[in-house]
Amino acid sequence: MSAAAVRVVAESAQVARPFRKPPKIRKFLKRDEYGLPVPHVRNLIVRDTHPCRLMDHYYTTLQDDLMYMTYNHASGTPPQPRQIRLTYDPNDPYTKNRYNPPVGGSQLGKKPAPPTTPENVVRLEKIVIHSMLKEALSNRSNLLGLLAAFRALSGETEAGGGRPSSEGVQVVKGKKNVGGWMRPGLPVGAKVELKGPKMYDFLGNLAEFVLPRIREFPGIVMPPASSTMNSPSGVAGVVSFGLPPEAMGYFPQIEVNLDSYPKSYGMHIHFITNAVGIGAQNRARALVSGFQIPFARK
Repeated sequence: MSAAAVRVVAESAQVARPFRKPPKIRKFLKRDEYGLPVPHVRNLIVRDTHPCRLMDHYYTTLQDDLMYMTYNHASGTPPQPRQIRLTYDPNDPYTKNRYNPPVGGSQLGKKPAPPTTPENVVRLEKIVIHSMLKEALSNRSNLLGLLAAFRALSGETEAGGGRPSSEGVQVVKGKKNVGGWMRPGLPVGAKVELKGPKMYDFLGNLAEFVLPRIREFPGIVMPPASSTMNSPSGVAGVVSFGLPPEAMGYFPQIEVNLDSYPKSYGMHIHFITNAVGIGAQNRARALVSGFQIPFARK
C-alpha cells in the first residue's frame, strides 16, 4: 500500500472515531427564577410546524354551516332596552347598604341573542381542562403525577413558545373552608387552558382516540327537552362534561408511557365559545358536534 493510501485510511479512521472528547464549556447559561437554563437566543418564538386540520375544517366548512343553522335575523328597528327598576330606592339612606336586586329577578337568562353577522358566528375560544385530587390535601407532592399528565396532554408550559399569554399547567388552590378538610391556599388540583392549534389538536385526539374507546359511552348527556334554556347556564355558551380516570390512558401522549404515572386521573373538560344570549347553549352544542363530539338526550 502506498504512503498516500495509508494517509487517507488514517485520516478517515480519525474522523470516524465514535468517542471524541467533548468541547469545553466556556460560558455557562444563565438560569431563571425556576433554576432552568436560559438560552442565548432572545425573543425565541415557536411557530406552527404544520397546518391544523380541524382549524381549516372550521374556517372552510363548519363556519358557513353554523351561520346557516343558527341564523338570527332582526328586522326593523330594535326595541329599546328594558329599564331595570331596583327593589329599593338607591337614594334612600335607610336602604343604601342593603342588597338591592332588580324587580322581576335576574335578567341574565332573559338576554336575547344578538343578530347574526359574519363576525359573531359561534366559534371555539378555548378549552379548559381541570381535575381535583383529594390526596393532595394530605401531601402536595401527590400533584406531581397530575401536573405531568396535564403537561403531556396539553403540551403547554408557562410562557412556552415565546407566548407570554400562555400560563401553562396551573395549580388550583382552595378558596374557603369546606367541612374542616379544605382550607384556603391548599393545593387541591390542576387546570390548563388550551388555545389556538393546541386546542384543536387536543380536540382531534379526544374525538378520534378517546371517546370511541370508552365502553358504553353514548355521548355528552343533554338535559331533558322540557328543561328551560333561560337559565344562566343556558345562556353561557359553555359545553361541559367529564371523563372517567380510565379515559386518560386512551390519549396517545399518555398511552405510550402509561406506567410512568402513579395512577390515572379523571378530568372535567369545558368547551368555551363566544355564544351569548338565549339559545347560546344550543349554538355551542352545534359547534362542538361539528367536531364529531356526540350528544345524547336523557
